[in-house]
Amino acid sequence: MKRRAFFKAAGAGIGLSVTAGSGFWKIGRKSKGLPNFVILLADDLGYADVGVFGAKGFETPHLDRMASEGRIFTDFYASQPVCSASRASLLTGCYANRIGIQGALDHSARQGIGDREVTIAEIVKQKNYATAIFGKWHLGHLPPFLPTRHGFDEYFGLPYSNDMWPNHPANKSYYPPLPLIEGEMTIATNPDQAQLTTWYTEHAAHFIGRNKANPFLLYVAYTMPHVPLAVSDKFKGKSEQGLYGDVIMEIDWSVGEILAALARHGLDENTLVLFASDNGPWLSYGNHAGSAGPLREGKGTVWEGGIRVPCVMRWRGKIPAGSRCREPLMTIDVLPTIASLIGAKLPDHPIDGRNIWPVISGAAGAKNPHEVLYFYYRANELQALRSGRWKIVFPHLYNSLTGEPGHDGLPNGYAQAKCGLELYDLENDIGEKQNLIGRHPDVEKRLQELAERARQDLGDALTSRQGKGVRSPGQAVSKGNAS
Repeated sequence: MKRRAFFKAAGAGIGLSVTAGSGFWKIGRKSKGLPNFVILLADDLGYADVGVFGAKGFETPHLDRMASEGRIFTDFYASQPVCSASRASLLTGCYANRIGIQGALDHSARQGIGDREVTIAEIVKQKNYATAIFGKWHLGHLPPFLPTRHGFDEYFGLPYSNDMWPNHPANKSYYPPLPLIEGEMTIATNPDQAQLTTWYTEHAAHFIGRNKANPFLLYVAYTMPHVPLAVSDKFKGKSEQGLYGDVIMEIDWSVGEILAALARHGLDENTLVLFASDNGPWLSYGNHAGSAGPLREGKGTVWEGGIRVPCVMRWRGKIPAGSRCREPLMTIDVLPTIASLIGAKLPDHPIDGRNIWPVISGAAGAKNPHEVLYFYYRANELQALRSGRWKIVFPHLYNSLTGEPGHDGLPNGYAQAKCGLELYDLENDIGEKQNLIGRHPDVEKRLQELAERARQDLGDALTSRQGKGVRSPGQAVSKGNAS
């Protein structure tokens, strides 16, 4: 069990007032004024795979309604363009490389989220929240790393990606049977993936009903549309785009069911709902991949198509309906924002996220509180950063879709490409088509100075730098034990 001083300091349960935007909540240990939080995270969903972001060939009426009742965030980022790293950032408020999580952990990984790290679930536990995750975890599959050891009361889902199983198109002999876990027990292997979205949705609706009188944090981490794609009979053949569109329509249905559960129990005006994706589309899978729309490249790159994701937030009465935000924000900001809203204490170690509630709530003059957002990938390479309208990309190798993409679940089309030092004005060039390097020397100098700050703190394999602020991940010394 984890023991941290900040829990003791914040656990007395006395009432206090918290300012959030222009509103106030009187909150205490069991106060009904504590807001609920619902985080809905798709897997490999492209920037243009939601109706209000330009989806074609299928409809997303529930997400579109959520946007009309809430706010669209056009410049919302995952911290890295890959599964484990991006989820680590969402749940801890840290750049993934700060806490030692890189890439996509599989069944052979002997590491996972460290015991010293503090998740969103542990933050809200200071206020006696009920907590649950239904879906994909991907921060370590061994018992010490499972959600139930990191603040979640309930867990039902997959410990890692759904293609990490014996039916993988390229590595059939590498992966063991895919476990479906409830709590800390494997209840099935190689489950019917066509039922996963339905099962997650049913669990979510039941959880909301059981906790309608208490504050809760619900995290639904959809397996889809990560390959292999699978959809229930409810949506099979419903989309003009084929199986991929069917899958997105079922995710949209799930969002609708969860919103309906909130409404049914009278929780609409006391619940912040966030929908986003863990990274961009896996373009090499062709017709089984999503679309980045006007953005460059996709998953596995720090071009905008890999890290900029569709994001919609709704909280009736607190977030302005039908509004749009262009401030650059990141998943690292979710944890400190939630902590601020409920008056919880932040971890006693450095995190990278900031409270962005003024921006979310549309407060007058509210701006992104970050001077810079960093984009790392691969073996701790600082590949790009964004500051305001400007994005600088540092020379590195990346996978580019240069050939014919794959078809019907088989990947193809990637080749290694190399970029140089490049500068883009994202306000006028969302597709990163016009390299402005050399034209704005003052901007380049400032961005290089910001990069140097990151290299000192977080390191950078591209320049052979070791960061001073990096923490080690959890390490399993033997099965079932962690150091």
